Amino acid sequence: MLTSRSFWIRTLRLADAPASALALDERPFGAPGPPAYVHARSRFRSLRDPERVAVYAVHGAHDSLVLEALRPGEGDEHTLGVVREFRRVPLEATALALALFTARPGGTAAVLAALAHFVERAVSRYQPAYVLLAHSREQPRLSVLLLGVDEVAALGAAVPEAFSLEALLPDLAPRLAASPEWFTYAPDAGADEPVGTLVSPYAV
Repeated sequence: MLTSRSFWIRTLRLADAPASALALDERPFGAPGPPAYVHARSRFRSLRDPERVAVYAVHGAHDSLVLEALRPGEGDEHTLGVVREFRRVPLEATALALALFTARPGGTAAVLAALAHFVERAVSRYQPAYVLLAHSREQPRLSVLLLGVDEVAALGAAVPEAFSLEALLPDLAPRLAASPEWFTYAPDAGADEPVGTLVSPYAV
């Protein structure tokens, strides 16, 4: 007996443009949440260059509108392959960060292995709300790390360095073509955020 399965396509778009140029799509008919064909969508701004932005999205693979969303546009378009993912339900996060790692030629596997080990330790020690480790299918040397935490809970557990990679960088740096690039969560200025949280439930 044949049954239909639901697949998710994760994408990341990078562009050097004002954050307003990559505004999130309007919600259909004024309904809360993201558009029907998008499971999650979040926008980030680079800490290194405020004009550099990233938009992460999770699309339903069976929706015809995904094809339009995946067509190359201005900036870099990436389809992400998941290496590790962890999510707490319900999602309660006050901080969300995204980091990009570009491995040296021949160093992709070693970088992914080091980051995967970091994710496994982070889940048990930092108690994150969400963790995603993925790599670009178009540019395999590019790895993506997305982290979400409840800062109050992290402070209560005496682990305020939930986003810190300082212990990992000495071993990781020689395998990277450039320093990791960090992005901070930058939601729509007009988006309604739930009381008691700074991260939209539709961000991840």
